[in-house]
Amino acid sequence: MAHPVWADGDAYEAYVGRWSRLVAADFLRGLDVPPGRHWLDVGCGTGALTSTILANGAPGRVTAVDRSEGFLAGARTRVVDARATFHAGDARALPLPDRAVDVVVSGLALNFVPEPARAVAEFARVVRPAGVVAAYVWDYADGMAMMRHFWAAAAELDPVAAELDEGRRFTVCQPDALRVLWVDAGLGEVSVRPVEVPTVFADLADYWTPFLGGQGAAPTYVTTLAEPGRAALRELLAARLPVEPDGSIRLTARAWAVRGVASE
Repeated sequence: MAHPVWADGDAYEAYVGRWSRLVAADFLRGLDVPPGRHWLDVGCGTGALTSTILANGAPGRVTAVDRSEGFLAGARTRVVDARATFHAGDARALPLPDRAVDVVVSGLALNFVPEPARAVAEFARVVRPAGVVAAYVWDYADGMAMMRHFWAAAAELDPVAAELDEGRRFTVCQPDALRVLWVDAGLGEVSVRPVEVPTVFADLADYWTPFLGGQGAAPTYVTTLAEPGRAALRELLAARLPVEPDGSIRLTARAWAVRGVASE
């Protein structure tokens, strides 16, 4: 099985980064964080959530951490703000001392951490008493329509593809699983809510081309296909996607957002 690649920030932006930015704005509105706080963005990727915090969260400072040097390079280019700094680091061993920040957030990253419970324990370790710890992940099983269409078509043509489907693999991306992670980390006032955004593609090319970028599970799978296999998959998707009279494809994407508060 080919392992997903996370290095090309531009390709990731075209694939799901642009939709993450829509979710990030709604996610922040639900956190209720006062201005001037020190935020930590774990798994910052291309900077979608970091830039939204800077624009809408009135932070005093944002520390952003990611394992991918490629993504960090892109984030530093996209996010030019003296309040933000970007660092290489692992969510399971954050490069910060205890009780160092006021808010810990993570967008679309927790399911990619091999040991998510360790990551959430780290979130709880570095946040100050009464600080907010929150994250959001895609609802891969039911709510991410662009991927549901993709994997249904891929599995019909190649049964092996079903094993790569994020909806089957990422069991942490469910409300009950997220709630348990937060409670087990000692966080209180835990709540989980859905965040749904429109994902409107201008045409079939706008939908399909990002799957050729090699960033993420589905695009990585596409890189393993010979050209006839790619063409067959594209044609099956073209026949099944709900195309509007103007050629656009109007889908929706749902994420689950979890929020908790550190004990005082």
